[in-house]
Amino acid sequence: MKYGFILDHTRCIGCHACTIACKSENAVPTGVFRTWVKYIEKGQFPDTRRYFGVMRCNHCEDAPCIEICPTLSLYKRNDGIVDFDNSRCIGCKSCMQACPYDAIYMEPYDNTAAKCNFCVHRIEQNLEPACVIVCPTQAIVVGDLDDKNSRISKMVVSDTLKVRKPEKNTRPQVFYKGVMEELIEPDQNIQDHSSMMTQRKDGDVVELDQTRITYQVEHPKPWGIKIALYLWTKSIAAGALLIPALLTDLNDEVSMKLAPAISLIFMVITGLLLVLDLKRPERFWFILLKPNFKSWLVLGSYIILLYGILNCMWLYCGLNGFTAELRLLRIPTAAAAIMTACYSAFLFKQAKGRDLWLNNFLFIHLLVAALLAGSCLMMFSNMAIGTQYTQWFNLKCALSIVYVLICLSDLKRHTSQQVRHSLPHLFNLKFFIIVFTLGLITPVSTWFLHHFITESTLLALFAGMGALIAMLEYERLWIKAGQSVPLS
Repeated sequence: MKYGFILDHTRCIGCHACTIACKSENAVPTGVFRTWVKYIEKGQFPDTRRYFGVMRCNHCEDAPCIEICPTLSLYKRNDGIVDFDNSRCIGCKSCMQACPYDAIYMEPYDNTAAKCNFCVHRIEQNLEPACVIVCPTQAIVVGDLDDKNSRISKMVVSDTLKVRKPEKNTRPQVFYKGVMEELIEPDQNIQDHSSMMTQRKDGDVVELDQTRITYQVEHPKPWGIKIALYLWTKSIAAGALLIPALLTDLNDEVSMKLAPAISLIFMVITGLLLVLDLKRPERFWFILLKPNFKSWLVLGSYIILLYGILNCMWLYCGLNGFTAELRLLRIPTAAAAIMTACYSAFLFKQAKGRDLWLNNFLFIHLLVAALLAGSCLMMFSNMAIGTQYTQWFNLKCALSIVYVLICLSDLKRHTSQQVRHSLPHLFNLKFFIIVFTLGLITPVSTWFLHHFITESTLLALFAGMGALIAMLEYERLWIKAGQSVPLS
């Protein structure tokens, strides 16, 4: 058995009866929706027309929200319905990033994820979903897609139907009949709440022959500054030991004591940021005790835990002068540091709703970020104890230039219309003022001044701090730009 919907837009009148019935049946709070009606207008005055589109969970066969959910709060039933168990939800909001259809929201009262679940409580009583019952034009058809004699199966075979975003390969089980392409392809719309005409500064009215959204449900950006800070602090924590493990003899105070201590501090900060970003932070331990091992949130947690253990062992050996044991820890610690820095690349790959984040070079980007952060810390630490820091300053300058060049490589990415619309939000004025200046121009100029004019710890300190600030600003812009394009 495999349940599915057909939304017949040759019959839909945009009355919102399905929205109201869904809210009433499932006690959906004000301000959030499991199903909603989107309006667009098209044409040139006076020949204009309004079109309606019903939006909801697509109950995908290959649901990305299930794959990324760290606690199996989202799951697929035997009848094909994608349901949720809010008693397991930790409020990480990753499912909202994975869903290409904007179908998942956070319940404002219990801070857990929710969405259309096909009214399973009615299905189990052999009743149709509430939205089907109230639709005055019978525009919503439900049934078993595996039953060749069912009405929905016959319509799938005989009628011309569309699905939303087939390129995502989620195999959605919600089909649209007679729907305008602009309704299910949000990149083709322009958000506007005015009329079909606009007024120029000179007072003349200009007619617009353009598709535009005139009614839509607001979908807030799930991730913000805490996630950008998490990427930044994780790079520092990983780089703090990665550089000593790869490039030192492990017989100096910085490599043996200061580096692991700094790394542990930033590991703790990283963990706190992750927990504080949860809507249900008191449930953070569910990741370890109720894990979904397909989710990189879970795998990443175990990687961080392993790195933390190796970090403590490193610090213990360093404090007690066990240099032989430190050398044995070199390879496993370096490997754990690399995975700690870079596992997020696989996590963002699971966020299939955000095309900007689906970058094949993200692993390399995160690795270079960790190496850059590590070289900055080695430079600062050697400055603090009065030992030679020039080699780390040189390495920092080189890595900073490489880092910004990797960032700029995104300018050539035009893999989808969503990416093209996201790039202006990434490469804006703040990028060039902060990231480009502090990450590229500053290291080149300070390196030249340091080597050919005068050696100055202040110059090196300024260059190192600038590189870290550039990293943080880029992560902030990248997280924000990835969520800048509407998904519905």
